[in-house]
Amino acid sequence: MRIRPAAVAGFFYPADADTLRAMIDGWLAQIPTTVAHRPKALIAPHAGYVYSGLTAAFGYAILRGMDIRRVALLGPAHRVPFAGIALPDVEAFATPLGIVPLDSTMMQMAMRERSVLQLNDAHVMEHSLEVQLPFLQRLLGEFTLAPMVIGHADEAMVADVLELLWGDAHTLIVISSDLSHYHPYEQARRLDRQTIEQILALKGPISHQQACGATGINGLLHMATRHTLVPRLLDYRNSGDTAGGRDEVVGYTSIAFEVEPCAKNRDVS
Repeated sequence: MRIRPAAVAGFFYPADADTLRAMIDGWLAQIPTTVAHRPKALIAPHAGYVYSGLTAAFGYAILRGMDIRRVALLGPAHRVPFAGIALPDVEAFATPLGIVPLDSTMMQMAMRERSVLQLNDAHVMEHSLEVQLPFLQRLLGEFTLAPMVIGHADEAMVADVLELLWGDAHTLIVISSDLSHYHPYEQARRLDRQTIEQILALKGPISHQQACGATGINGLLHMATRHTLVPRLLDYRNSGDTAGGRDEVVGYTSIAFEVEPCAKNRDVS
């Protein structure tokens, strides 16, 4: 089996499985389950766990008890410049918590879009996807994954791929993104509040100055309108609230996109 090994274990999150498991479970134990309606998609942060792990936990905690079997995971490219949306040419991703098999069916469906290509180089050192996996492993147990790194692309490309992979109630969409970068604490809070209000109102486009994963967020906003999803803020904080100074901070949020009761039968394709 061709496996993409963990690249940022020991840097962005603990490399020891027991330590990693205890860290995630400790955060989850602090968070009550607050599911209003069934979540279809999440926006989750991707910094080092010491900075954004608790905010990520607030997002993933709502998956408790959910029967999710497939995850489409999209995050921005940080390491390799390229045009389009990149899938890996491997069969599984590894973390200290074990192996996550890739979903060949979903990946083949995504490849129907001209903007989607196979590019292992985009995945080798990319952290925006990898840091989401231990949370998914702890909450979902066994699932298959379609991991996609977004390069130079636009929201229509992302929306088209999401439409192909939307699936049924057993399919989850995760968009990996942090918010503003390197502003003073109070300025960052104001900027991030405006960004979150835009997302909650489903009013794009979000710029890359507002969020590093803006293209993925904008694609999701398009799909949320089409499929009548309701966004709900689960947590916001920045690095000045967690493990960093306040002169220059990075913002983090977890936002769920939930299925309205009247739309239960309309999001299944």
